[in-house]
Amino acid sequence: MSAGAPTRPAAHLAALTVGLLALASPAPAEEPGRTPAIVQQLRTFASTGTVLHLAAHPDDENTQLITAMARGRGYRAAYLSITRGDGGQNESGPEFGEKLGLARTQELLAARRHDGGRQFFTRAIDYGYSKSPEEALRIWDHAAALGDVVRVIRQFRPDVIITRFPIPPGSGGHGQHTASAMLAVEAFNLAGDPTAYPEQIAEGLLPWSPKRLGWNSWAGRSTGGLTGPTIEFDIGGADPVTGEPFGTIANQSRGMHKTQGLGIFAARTGGPGPNLQTFLLLAGDPPTTDIMDGVDTTWARFPSGAALIPVIDEIIAQFRPADPAASVPSLLALRSRLDTLPADPLVREKRGDLDRIIQACLGLTVESFLPRAEVVPGEKLALRHEVFITATTPVRWIALRYPLNQSESKVRTTLTPGSVTAHASTQFLPATTLPSHPYWLRDEGTAGMFQVATPSLIGAPENPPVFPVEFIFEIDGKVLVIPDQPVQIVAGAPEAQQRRPLAAIPPVSLGFAHPMELFATGATKQVTVEVTAARAQTAGSLQLEAAGWTIRPSAQSFTLAASGDKVALTFEVTAPAQPGTAQLSASAKIGTVTYGTERFVLSYPHLPVQLLQRPARSQVVALEVQTRGRRVGYLPGAGDSTAESLVQLGYEVVTLSGPDLSPEKLAGFDAVVIGVRAFNDRDDLAANLPGLFAWVEAGGTVIAQYNRPNNLKATALGPYPLSIEGPAPQLRVTDEDAPVTFLAPDHPVLNTPNKITDADFTGWVQERGAYFPSSWDEAKYTAILAMNDPGEAPLKSSLLVAQHGKGWFVYTGLSFFRQLPAGHPGAHRLFANLVSLGR
Repeated sequence: MSAGAPTRPAAHLAALTVGLLALASPAPAEEPGRTPAIVQQLRTFASTGTVLHLAAHPDDENTQLITAMARGRGYRAAYLSITRGDGGQNESGPEFGEKLGLARTQELLAARRHDGGRQFFTRAIDYGYSKSPEEALRIWDHAAALGDVVRVIRQFRPDVIITRFPIPPGSGGHGQHTASAMLAVEAFNLAGDPTAYPEQIAEGLLPWSPKRLGWNSWAGRSTGGLTGPTIEFDIGGADPVTGEPFGTIANQSRGMHKTQGLGIFAARTGGPGPNLQTFLLLAGDPPTTDIMDGVDTTWARFPSGAALIPVIDEIIAQFRPADPAASVPSLLALRSRLDTLPADPLVREKRGDLDRIIQACLGLTVESFLPRAEVVPGEKLALRHEVFITATTPVRWIALRYPLNQSESKVRTTLTPGSVTAHASTQFLPATTLPSHPYWLRDEGTAGMFQVATPSLIGAPENPPVFPVEFIFEIDGKVLVIPDQPVQIVAGAPEAQQRRPLAAIPPVSLGFAHPMELFATGATKQVTVEVTAARAQTAGSLQLEAAGWTIRPSAQSFTLAASGDKVALTFEVTAPAQPGTAQLSASAKIGTVTYGTERFVLSYPHLPVQLLQRPARSQVVALEVQTRGRRVGYLPGAGDSTAESLVQLGYEVVTLSGPDLSPEKLAGFDAVVIGVRAFNDRDDLAANLPGLFAWVEAGGTVIAQYNRPNNLKATALGPYPLSIEGPAPQLRVTDEDAPVTFLAPDHPVLNTPNKITDADFTGWVQERGAYFPSSWDEAKYTAILAMNDPGEAPLKSSLLVAQHGKGWFVYTGLSFFRQLPAGHPGAHRLFANLVSLGR
């Protein structure tokens, strides 16, 4: 369906189902029809209980707990993930860091669409595996992360908080896991104190004290030394409306974490039988039989609210699935009575829930379309608004409101049941609108915390709509306001990507040919920037800047005739005489306005398309590095940018596949680099390893990067015995500044062609490395380096080198896949030595 075309009633009904379930979650779950959704939301409206589940990362959450609380008990249930999973590994694509965090944010929202929960985050960054909660709290900025948890508690106002991990002396097995529980306990004790984080109170948030906080584990699990009041509670059962077992729904939810390799869960079913969980009290009032003991989960918790209970019960009892609209008069009457209750954040939220129930009972759907989702600030928005209703109840469409422009478009028409009523309107996207970009990525943060300039956004999973729209209706003298946002319908796209919300873009996007450029000290290189027009007849000038670097010319003009046209402009960039790193920034001046963003589209078929428009920059690195050899083969693994880094080092890089790993086909190559987790991901590697090892024996060099110990598809990791089996968390060094000892100081790896010193290990990012070998043939492999996290014994297998015949085989768990794209000079020098072995 093209944008602006009349929509079919079935499409409107599908949209209604999605809108209905927003009562349980901002990212609603799909149901086969709208009636079950109405029944579920009436049940939820009748309850005022609220549960907040809290852990460190995407996929940490107990999805069956959320399902049982939201769908089973009808509570407001939410998951607070301290991080967005930025530091993890990606099983679905090459994106790491903030891009992976964005994908995992959307996966969590997709998960909540299944289990019925809501989703929150703090600003903390998943910086990778941590062995200590103290390290996590230090890197995150303890006070800032704690303030974010306090903020979410004050926003969501839970009766009970349930952590997924224990506090010390228990262990979450990951420093960030344990730290998440520690933050929960601290925030529990502070959220009700108006003197704690008073800036939040000044913003309008109110203090809130939950009833209790406890650690959730499965029944029978060791408490790890923790003691305290403990009960068991059951999260088994089935959805009371659909009959679907909670276990099945929970698996569907968990299966959305596809970047973590958990997509297989989506097809798994689960029974409705008991699923006993343990709740060990960490703070607050001890329970006796249930986690909600002593909590009034009815409307009686509000002054005068008890009188609403029989009214709501009667509405539910009288609900006719075949005629949902018959409930509208009683729902409108309930709405009026709700308005008489004292002001309370939860009452305000329930008022919005009730409005959506009324909308659902009417079969009233609203949609706003525009021809293209991407609009330049200041441009016209050719909007087509459509309304569809199934009920015969008289409903009058009064107007459309555009809050950003503080304007209204009058409609004044009575809706016809079974027909689409459309209204066209021309608006303007405000010229001050910033390019669409995830709010937590807009400003430069630290290694552990995102910087967010607008405090009210903290906790939100994603950006608010770029251009909100409000549909205003009149029903029996009452005004009903339904929020919406314009979308473009993209025909033929995967289901998750068919509706593209409006995004603000600049008239041009800028892109460096390489995200990182290596320079010899004092050397001059050509650096190319591509300018792409989003609109026709775009002209301006492009300039580059980097502190301490020389750039010629100072600016270059460009003219682009049509939308989509591109021009590549090349500048002469000269590095300083001393080693150093800088950010090379690009900006384009068009008229009196300067633009300076690149464009990246994150597209996974199971997720909505995400647009990133961060400042257009390339990292430029001046270093002293020598290389030997010329031609390198690269066998991709799970995804990294090592090949790009090899190109920057001056090598000709050829991508290989398994059948290429034979002495005959590898003739002419100086080295072969194997990508990260290739032994986990590639089905064509094991059978071709003998040919690769024969090439090494004849004089070739192979560098194999890290793999995970589980799900290996090849048992032989090298020409001589080598194993990575063992306790993975211990066989890694998470402290990126951990001291490094040279075990073989005279080995060519540390001397040829670059002399490696301690300085080459200064300033590494995130970690030293992971999944180091647990055992190896010490007669064949030379251990080059030793390193360890504080308080632990040295690990000696981060870099193992074996001479095999005339050639060399290297196995390394060092995180080159992180250091090289970060532009780390020492990592490039060491990697150049590995590739140069035997040359």
